[in-house]
Amino acid sequence: MTTPERPDPAVPTATYRLQLQPGFPFAAAAEAVPYLASLGVSHLHLSPVLEAVPGSPHGYDVVDPARVREELGGEEGLRELSRTARRHGLGLVVDIVPNHMAMSPRHNPALWEVLRDGPSSRRARWFDIDWEAQGGQVLLPVLGGPLGEEADRLKTDGDVLRYYDHVFPLREGTASLPLPQLLDAQWYRPVWWRLARTELNYRRFFSISELIGVRVEDPEVFEATHAKILELLHEGVVDGLRVDHPDGLADPGGYLRRLHEATGGRWTVVEKILADGEGLPASWPVAGTTGYDALRHVDGLFMDPDGFGELLGRYRAYAAPQTDRGGDWDATVRRAAYKVLTHELAAETERLTRVASRLCATAPETALRDRAPWALRTALTELLVRLEVYRPYSPEDAATVVTEEAAAEARRAFAVPEEAGAVDVVRDLLLGRYGDGPAHVEFRTRFAQTASALRAKSVEDTAFYRYVPLLSATEVGGEPGGPAVAPDRFHAYCARVQRDWPATGTVLSTHDAKRSADVRAALHVLTECPERWADVLTEVSRAGQAVPDGQTAWAAWQTVFGLGPAKEERVQAALLKHVREAGLFTSWTEQEPPYEEAVARFVTAGPCGVPGRKVAELREALEPHIRANVLGAALVHLTMPGVPDLYQGTEHEYRALVDPDNRRPPRFGEGGGDKEAVTRAALALRARRPEVFGTTASYEPLTAVGAAADHCLAFARSGEVVTAVTRLSLRLAESGGWGDTRLPLPRGRWADVREPGREFTGEARVAELFAASPVALLERVPE
Repeated sequence: MTTPERPDPAVPTATYRLQLQPGFPFAAAAEAVPYLASLGVSHLHLSPVLEAVPGSPHGYDVVDPARVREELGGEEGLRELSRTARRHGLGLVVDIVPNHMAMSPRHNPALWEVLRDGPSSRRARWFDIDWEAQGGQVLLPVLGGPLGEEADRLKTDGDVLRYYDHVFPLREGTASLPLPQLLDAQWYRPVWWRLARTELNYRRFFSISELIGVRVEDPEVFEATHAKILELLHEGVVDGLRVDHPDGLADPGGYLRRLHEATGGRWTVVEKILADGEGLPASWPVAGTTGYDALRHVDGLFMDPDGFGELLGRYRAYAAPQTDRGGDWDATVRRAAYKVLTHELAAETERLTRVASRLCATAPETALRDRAPWALRTALTELLVRLEVYRPYSPEDAATVVTEEAAAEARRAFAVPEEAGAVDVVRDLLLGRYGDGPAHVEFRTRFAQTASALRAKSVEDTAFYRYVPLLSATEVGGEPGGPAVAPDRFHAYCARVQRDWPATGTVLSTHDAKRSADVRAALHVLTECPERWADVLTEVSRAGQAVPDGQTAWAAWQTVFGLGPAKEERVQAALLKHVREAGLFTSWTEQEPPYEEAVARFVTAGPCGVPGRKVAELREALEPHIRANVLGAALVHLTMPGVPDLYQGTEHEYRALVDPDNRRPPRFGEGGGDKEAVTRAALALRARRPEVFGTTASYEPLTAVGAAADHCLAFARSGEVVTAVTRLSLRLAESGGWGDTRLPLPRGRWADVREPGREFTGEARVAELFAASPVALLERVPE
C-alpha cells in the first residue's frame, strides 16, 4: 500500500487535539479535516488509537497494542484519515500509553495468557506483578462482596470461569474441580473489590485497579507493545507522538532513549507535570512536555496577586471551619498525601515496604540490618508525603528531591528517637550510598513510581478539590498556593523555553483539564474584585437554601460563575465529582447518600436556582474583562515559544468542566466571534512565517512605559511579530484606563494583522493599539 508523500514531520507549527471514541471515529475526524486545515494547524493530535476496552470513551485502557482500534474504524480507517489529512497538508500526532493496559482478561489477550499460564507464560514479563505475594496468585478485585457471599455467582463454563460479565481463563486440567479447590488452583484469585486498597499485588495506574502496569523497561516488552505504532510511524501514517504519564515507568529516561532511537527521532512530547521551579530532565531525548507548565504561566498572567490574597481571606471566612483546616495550601497537600498513602495507595505502600524490608534483611551492610517493617513503612511514608515534585529519576536527582530538610522533619514523626534511624536508611538507599545492585535499583524504582502516583492522587485528585479559594488555580500543573505570575517571570520562562525546549508543547485546555481555558479566564477576574464576589455570596447565602458545607458552596458558586448559563445536570455532575474527589464528607468508595442528596438539593435551589441569577448578573457586568482574559490568553498561547496544541472546539468560545463534560464529541464550523478571529490570525501567521516562531526563532520582552504599563504584556518574536495583550483589565478600568501609556516597538513599521491599514511605528499609544480589541498582533512591514 502506498502512502502519499508526507510533509516535513520534524516539528509541527500547531496541533489540534481530537478525542476519538466510538461516537467520533476516524471517519468523523476525516470529515472535519477540511475545516481543521482551514484553521492553520499543521497536525491533528489524536487520542490513543490502539485497541481498547469496547465502548471506552477515551482509549487509555488499551487491551491490544498490536491492533488499531476496530470501533474507530480499524487500521484502514486510520490510514484513510492519514491520507485525507495529507491531501490537506496535515500530519498526525498520536497519544501512546506505555505505562499500563486494561485489566480486562476477556479483551486483553496477553493478560489472558498470563492468568491462564502464570509466571511461566511467555508474556508474564509484560506485567508488573509481585508473584511472591498473595501465595503466587494475582488478586483480581472484581467481586461485589466477600467470596462467601458471591461464590454462587462464580460459574465454570468449559475452560473459563464466569462472574457476571467477567470472564477468566482456567488453568489446564482444573475445570472439573469443586469451586474452593478450583480457585486455589488458579494463577489468580477473584476477591472482594475492597481488598484492592490494601492487598493488591500488581502495579496499577495511580489507584485504578482496572489498569495494570506494563514493564516496558524490558526490551522484549517494549518491542511487542510498540511494534504497531512504530510501523505506522515508519510507513508515514503517523508523524509524532505524545507519551502518556512517563512518570509511572520504571526508567522514564531509558524508555525515552529507546523510543527516540526506535522512531528515528520523531517529534515527541511527554505528559510530564513540572512543579513550580522544576525543570524537565535535560537528558531526555524529547521535544519537551505536553504543556501544563505553559498553562500555569499563561493563566498566572491574568491573576491579581493582591486580589488573590484577599480572595483567600474571604474564602477562609466563608468556608471556615469546614475547610481543610482553614485553607492553607501546603498543609492541605500534606494531609491529602497521608490520606492517599493509607487509603488509595495502601497496597503500593505495603509493596514498597516489602521491598525495603527484604533489602535490609539480606544486605551485607550491618547499618541496614534490624530494621522493623513498621519503622521502614513510617520512614517511607514521612519522606513520600514531603516530596514537592512527582518523583526522582536517579540517585543524584534524589538528593534534591528527598532533601535533608525533609528527612529532619520525617525523623520527628518517630515517638522513639532510636527508630528514626530508618529515615536515614531509606534516604541513603535512595541516594545510592549502599550500591547499585538489582535489589537497590528495585527499591529506588518502586519508591519513584509510588511517589508519582502519590503526587497525582494527593494533589490533582484530592487537594485540588479541598482547597478552592480560586477554582481556576486548581488546574493540572498549577500552583494554587501562589498562582499569580508577574510579567517579568513570564518573560523569563519564555526565554528558557526558547533556549532549552523550543519545540515543546504548550496548552491551555486538555482532555484532563479540570476546567477549560475560557471557564478559567472568567474565574481569574474574581482576583480583581474579591470584595464584589464576597458581597454577592453574602447576598445569595441569605436566600435560605440549605448549604451542605461552606467549602462546597463556595466551589459551586464559582462553578456557575465560570461556566455561565448551563443545564443543571452539567453542574450537578461536576459538583458530585468534586465532593467525592475531595473525600471530606463522601467519596467514590464510601459514598454518603444523605450528604450527596443535600449537595444536589443545594445546587438546584441555589447556583442553578433563583439565587444563581445574582451570580449571573455579576458575570454579565464583568463580561468585557472576561473577554480580555479569553483573548489575551489565547493570543499569548498561540505566539509564545513552543508548539501550541488546541483542544477540540477551543478555537471559539469553549466552556467545559472536568471530564467527562469536556469529552463530548465536538461540533465543527460553529462559533465564530472574536476568539476564532484571533485564533485564525495567529495560526495563519505561524503557518506562513514558521521561521519566526520555530526552534531557531528568538523571544524578546517588550516593556510598556507609563502609569498603566503593568497592564500591557508584550513580546516580539524574531524581530518580525509583536504580541500585545491587556492584563488585569478591571483594575485598569478602575484606575482610569491607559492614559498616555506607550509601548516602544522595535524599529520599523508594524501592521495590524487583523485590521489591514492600521500601522504603528516607534512608541505606540496603547489606548490606540487596543482601540478595537484588548489584544493586538502586529507584523513588521517589509522595507
